[in-house]
Amino acid sequence: MSANFDFAPSKASQEAVSGGYKLMDKSWEHIQKKTFTNWINNQLKQKEVAPIADLASELSSGEKLIQLLEIIGDESLGRYNKNPRLRIQKVENMNKALDFIRRRGVNLTNIGAEDIVDSNEKLILGLIWTIILRFTIAEISEGGLTAKEGLLLWCQKRTTPYAADFKIKDFTFSWQDGLALCALIHRHRPDLIDYWALDKSKKHDNTRLAFDVAERQLGIPKLFEVEDVVDVVKPDERSVMTYVAQYFHAFSAQDKVGTAGRRVAQFGQVMQQTWEMQNDYERRASQFISDTRNMQSVWSSSRFSGYLDARRQLHEFETYKSTTKRGWVAEKRELDTLLGNIQTKLKTYNLRPYYPPAGLRIEDLESAWSNLVGVEGERKRAISNYIRDIKDELRRKYADAANQFQLDLNSISHSLASLEGELDTQLDTVQSLILKLEPLNGKLKDIERLNADCAEANIEDNEYTIYSVEDLTFDYGILTQSVVKKSAFIENQMVARGKTNITPQQLEEFSETFKHFDKNNLNTLGREEFSAALQAEGTVFASNDSSTQDDEFERVFLSASQGKDAINFEQFIDYMRAQQEDRTSPDQLKLSFQTLAGDKPFITEADMYQGGLPQHVVEYLKQALQRKGDGYDYSQFIEGVFAA
Repeated sequence: MSANFDFAPSKASQEAVSGGYKLMDKSWEHIQKKTFTNWINNQLKQKEVAPIADLASELSSGEKLIQLLEIIGDESLGRYNKNPRLRIQKVENMNKALDFIRRRGVNLTNIGAEDIVDSNEKLILGLIWTIILRFTIAEISEGGLTAKEGLLLWCQKRTTPYAADFKIKDFTFSWQDGLALCALIHRHRPDLIDYWALDKSKKHDNTRLAFDVAERQLGIPKLFEVEDVVDVVKPDERSVMTYVAQYFHAFSAQDKVGTAGRRVAQFGQVMQQTWEMQNDYERRASQFISDTRNMQSVWSSSRFSGYLDARRQLHEFETYKSTTKRGWVAEKRELDTLLGNIQTKLKTYNLRPYYPPAGLRIEDLESAWSNLVGVEGERKRAISNYIRDIKDELRRKYADAANQFQLDLNSISHSLASLEGELDTQLDTVQSLILKLEPLNGKLKDIERLNADCAEANIEDNEYTIYSVEDLTFDYGILTQSVVKKSAFIENQMVARGKTNITPQQLEEFSETFKHFDKNNLNTLGREEFSAALQAEGTVFASNDSSTQDDEFERVFLSASQGKDAINFEQFIDYMRAQQEDRTSPDQLKLSFQTLAGDKPFITEADMYQGGLPQHVVEYLKQALQRKGDGYDYSQFIEGVFAA
């Protein structure tokens, strides 16, 4: 079997460069010879074979070449002439080596054993390149291309993330700044080179860094010097390919180890994940069954201690349904899914299926769930029945109390409407009705509490009564006012019966005024009520000085109430009667003078005429009253004419 190798230079290497005449320089031969010599020595080193110093002279005997081929071909070439002295022995060795190369599919053209024995350096370089190409580069396959183009494509793919800095087009000019070598190392081992920190302009430093790191950390020997690639017009393509191929093999070996490691790690990860999933299923399934059983145990031992406790337990039950149970529903679905995922994962990797232990199988979960649902229904019915009975009892209690309360109100109302006889007898009857009303207030509070219990139980309708708390409260308030007013009316009538010095019309007027301003129905008037009643009757304490006005009113109020904080009906009638009598008291007279004077401490002649006093009265008062300021002192006059 034979193989054809493409040794043609790449398209990029054909492009014109500045100073093209230098391409005729023969330095490439020196670099290539150095590269191939170093490459051979690195191969011989594997079997501890002594290195060569001169490529042309030390390969001419065929002995070193055979040793090289046995190492890289991993095959013995059989017996050969060791330490050959004669030309024919050297030719025999060389033919054996060339035959081996041909058997490996390499078509040797224009290269004979004698050429190598005669140390033809160019042909020896061609032979070594053929060997390198066959045993090192030919196995590189990338996209179905030739070995060289395959190696080029591999380099391009691996350095794609660095395309902003450089592009690999060939194995000559593309490698002169060292960036491509640094990028290959960084792509596979970013821990060895910080590519992004490189100074892209320092070609020598970058190339030297790549050589050193590759040799020290990756075991890739340096085949030529930094200057051999950086300082030449055009680097030797074969030398660069030989060196770069070592990167391919180093990283391919790393990739193979990585692939094997990933395969084992993936399998181990699958097994670990499956094991964790199985443990997770068993733990959660066990917890699920335990939790549902514990809940059933709590329900079976629970008891009710009244409506509020039943409501609390109902609330807890509804909360359980919207929280805990929903969590269990989700958990049950997740357990079903988890078990299915376990079986699917095992089937995917052709592993044995998983069978949950007894008590944790799917049918066990279904049985536990079915039991929970059954007990849950019993629990709901027990709470509902208890609450229903409690509600009916609350309705009856409220209805009994409300109906009886209304009967009591009706009885008092009937008694009030049936009053007859003397005023004293009627007053006694009304007083007894007031005494009957007082305990009803406490009963109304009890009814309010019963109604609150019904409201708390969400009872909106009661078939046992038509009376609401609002109805009873309203009726009770109206009846209480009626009884109190009736009592006050009778008392006032008894007072009025004893007042013979005022006309019936006056008594009726005063009574209506008193009743109108008795807002709290206590049959008394406070200060504000008394003041309003006086204003309604035409009596106003006019004064420019508000403090004087307040003092005068307070004096009148305390006088009428006999020093108390309220004026009763009889006191009001007495005060109003006194206001209407012809005789004048010192206070009344002083208030009249003060009114005429416009609240001044003295009265003028003009004030007296303006108040409608006759001329002879004005003349008398001018003589009787002492001068004070611009008028006359009426206060001293009043104090002097009335007896103490």
